[in-house]
Amino acid sequence: MSDKHLTKTRFDSFPFSTSILEGLQEAGFDYCTPIQAATLPLALDGQDVAGQAQTGTGKTAAFLLATLHMLDREPADERRRANQPRALMVAPTRELAIQIHKDACLLASHTGHHVRVVYGGTGYEEQRKALGDGVDILIGTPGRLIDYFKQHVYDLRAIQVLVLDEADRMFDLGFIKDIRYLLRQCPGPDQRLSMLFSATLSYRVLELAYEHMNNPKKVVIEPEQVTADRVREVGYMVANEEKIPLLIGLLNRLEDARSIVFINTKREADRVWGFLEGNGHKAAILSGDVPQKKREKLLQMFADNEVSVLVATDVAARGLHIPGVTHVFNYDLPDDCEDYVHRIGRTARAGAEGDAVSFICETYAFSLPEIEDFIGHKVPIEPVNNEILAAIDPASRVRIERKRRPPRPHGKGGDGRGKPRQHRSSHNKPKRHSER
Repeated sequence: MSDKHLTKTRFDSFPFSTSILEGLQEAGFDYCTPIQAATLPLALDGQDVAGQAQTGTGKTAAFLLATLHMLDREPADERRRANQPRALMVAPTRELAIQIHKDACLLASHTGHHVRVVYGGTGYEEQRKALGDGVDILIGTPGRLIDYFKQHVYDLRAIQVLVLDEADRMFDLGFIKDIRYLLRQCPGPDQRLSMLFSATLSYRVLELAYEHMNNPKKVVIEPEQVTADRVREVGYMVANEEKIPLLIGLLNRLEDARSIVFINTKREADRVWGFLEGNGHKAAILSGDVPQKKREKLLQMFADNEVSVLVATDVAARGLHIPGVTHVFNYDLPDDCEDYVHRIGRTARAGAEGDAVSFICETYAFSLPEIEDFIGHKVPIEPVNNEILAAIDPASRVRIERKRRPPRPHGKGGDGRGKPRQHRSSHNKPKRHSER
């Protein structure tokens, strides 16, 4: 990993307690990233922060360290109950909530704080019980947080620190009403430290910040370009029928690569996965309909190099920190130019280098001009020749086995539910009021 993305500001130059410094040492953190160096002095001084920085730049550690310092500096109310968290951290996706929880457990490992995470899709009773057993730092997604809140599993009257991560994504996913609901249950903005982080501080994000925060200080870390400066971008003008041969041909040339292939639809993701599996590339699919436990298992398999290719829809574009991703393939160009930035941000994280390969096909080529306008530069185009196109047998595709639905019963003259249809005729129509 490169250290070029770090500043000269050391973590031990801040007034952190010994227990926090021990967590930093275990995490191997010595020097701050730019977003950490810019936001920590403000947050440690009790100033609310609205921060903008690219994904993978250390925003999570910034708000976790500020939270731990606040909890050290401001003791909890003696009347506080065990199920009243002192800090609330809201994330838009399950994957991001899980990642924040993992980082929080590491940095808070010597503080004695109880760190809990709640999210939908799995572990309903286990998560509920964990909150009842005691919680200091609560991390979660909006739906599950509100579910438990309305059941009085916990309450938010003792909140000292509030964090909103990936705030722009909250709007994209339609969570903003839920966020406002949670914010209204917390102590007022002048009674807590609030931090908001986002890849973009758009008008709607800033409006949320100024409405629910205490005069937040705006911190913007602008890179030299919108995309990460250590990502090597390349594009291929390709016919639709050449996309599979090109993808497999490029993958065949790589050694010790860990690749994410982004696809716009679940149906096409299944097809691409089938050809990868059938042509020697161990792959996994990550999409919105994958159950949470299976999703976590697939991500762990990818992280452990048990599979070398992750085929993903945009559910994986934000909030995931998977170390060592060497290549990102935009098999389909995204419709939203911001999604392009978030996709290729899965590689070249924390100072590393990586490659982003985009297929500019007949279906999605219209997205390229908007993407180039947004990122501020042209995507270099390489020619597609027969040397890089793999010879693919159409029969090589592995098909996903689906559970067959049991046939619905059909009775004589039935409606598909085993019941006879009700036929209306002139003599059994419902009578009008005048006929009754």
